[in-house]
Amino acid sequence: MRPVALVTGPTSGLGAGFAHRLAAAGYDLVLVARDEERLEQLAAELREEGADSELLRADLSTADGREAVILRARQGVDFLVNNAGFGTSGEFWTADPAVLQAQLDVNVTAVMQLTRAVLPGMIKAGRGSIINVASVAGLLAGRGSTYSASKAYVISFTEGLAGGLADTGVKIQALCPGFIRTQFHERAGIDMASVPDFLWLDVESVVRTSLDDLSKGKVISIPGVQYRALTAVGKVMPKSLVRRGAGVFGKGRGRT
Repeated sequence: MRPVALVTGPTSGLGAGFAHRLAAAGYDLVLVARDEERLEQLAAELREEGADSELLRADLSTADGREAVILRARQGVDFLVNNAGFGTSGEFWTADPAVLQAQLDVNVTAVMQLTRAVLPGMIKAGRGSIINVASVAGLLAGRGSTYSASKAYVISFTEGLAGGLADTGVKIQALCPGFIRTQFHERAGIDMASVPDFLWLDVESVVRTSLDDLSKGKVISIPGVQYRALTAVGKVMPKSLVRRGAGVFGKGRGRT
């Protein structure tokens, strides 16, 4: 019997990259997203690669949507990728409170609840893997407010769990990529024209780095030498300078 990986937000970008890579590694997939047509298209692609897929159409910003996925997760999965998440444009003080709450529920609540759903089974089996997709924005202050805060939660949450999971056979990772060439920023309405070319990463390299780091037991994975250098410098620089730099390179204003 093939192991099973559950991936949220798999219909494009990083989520699709993980789905294809895990299918190639011998996993069947549980695919969670809102767009049924795109889910079916991805499942057809994965079927050609030899993987079966179970499709769950669910909106993780709603309690009902999360509960449907939680029920499936409790049935047992071998690999969880908490990839679903979104950012928004505009300033915090002008943003729709309902959108801000939805962002919190997808970026934080769903990650916490799905991780809680899969861990008992993984610990009992003595094996399993969890990748929580965070962001460099959670490590470097200044690139927005609610989005950065949500990713900082994911990083801290994952690091805390890593200590508790020692010697259980379960691996966990917070993946902290920088800018990736996906539809993420376009969907959020964020203008990225000012971002230098050297800061952009591609999906394939991010997924490869994440899985390589997971196999090595690295709890924090930061793809790209440029981002490893930036985060290292950011740890020793005054916070005011980090915020100023993020505002220049990361469009710190105009996004939540």
